[in-house]
Amino acid sequence: MKNARSFNFSKTITINGRRIGEGHPTYFIAEIGANFDGSLELAKKYAWEAKQFGADCAKIQSFKAKRIVSRRAFASMKLKGVHGSWKRPVDEVFEEVEFPRKWHQEFFDYCRSIGITPSSAPYDYEAVDLMEKCGTDFYKIGSGDITWLEMVEYIARKGKPVILATGASTLAEVDDAVRVIEATGNKDLAILQCITNYPSKIESANINVLNTYKEAFGAIVGYSDHSPGDTVVLGAVALGAKVIEKHFTLNRKNKGPDHPHSMEPQEFADMIRRTRELESALGTSRKDVVAEESETVIVQRRGLTAAKDIRKGVPLKKSDIIELRPALGIYPKFKSNIVGKHLKKSLKAGSPIRWEDIA
Repeated sequence: MKNARSFNFSKTITINGRRIGEGHPTYFIAEIGANFDGSLELAKKYAWEAKQFGADCAKIQSFKAKRIVSRRAFASMKLKGVHGSWKRPVDEVFEEVEFPRKWHQEFFDYCRSIGITPSSAPYDYEAVDLMEKCGTDFYKIGSGDITWLEMVEYIARKGKPVILATGASTLAEVDDAVRVIEATGNKDLAILQCITNYPSKIESANINVLNTYKEAFGAIVGYSDHSPGDTVVLGAVALGAKVIEKHFTLNRKNKGPDHPHSMEPQEFADMIRRTRELESALGTSRKDVVAEESETVIVQRRGLTAAKDIRKGVPLKKSDIIELRPALGIYPKFKSNIVGKHLKKSLKAGSPIRWEDIA
């Protein structure tokens, strides 16, 4: 596998004028998914709510059931996961939550009109071309298509930023997809860690893989999260995630495959607020005394102090000196430098011993 120095992905990418990368705020994608419940007007309402509660992007999914799942193949499986919990054939559930192609342009235009970036995860070539026609600012490749390298290449060749989810993947499979993207000359890539289960367990999150991605690929990293709450999100941001995707619903109790593992609006807003607080707390890699420590750096440190009255001209002994707060005097590490020297003036007990006092 190549190391990060062999790849040449952008350290900062721009989506609809919003810069993403080191030194810029985390980019939040509100994943509407199937939560629009078959209504374009509800999809628009989701975009509006996502905008009001702080999201940068309102995202849908673009697929047709017949082009993404095989009824016969699914029927041959005994499923234990979320697909197995559905009481109907998988293809029927997918067909019910298709976002009609004829709605895409109107949804994209509406999002732009209210100031939120629209996007989608396209799951067939026609959907990619439709997104291009709608003027998408970036492409999301869902985890399930990471091994469909022809599609990965087709999307990357559009020349728009690519956000690649990596759920249920090995590092070698991620590497394959990243190499395909790199070979197209597209340098604008963000790689998202993801656990593809709905909901996923917090203990499965493996946030530390973000460090592996940064080292291996040198690209922007992020997290597509299906776990409860924002614990995983905050951990990811602390490790350098710059893109966060979370499913978004108006009511988790609504019927539908995506509602139960989605965040409600106030939760989404709280997650963003906590992220912004965390970003402020992360600061820089420099270790400095900050402004609010300008007084405590003195009052909580010790300085060399007269342990008793000391007369001018008398050589200083160790017993003449005590280390006390505040640090108005010489720092204790210089104590041996002044023992044996004498003072230019007499000092009362408790007086700081300053360099200008030393003859």
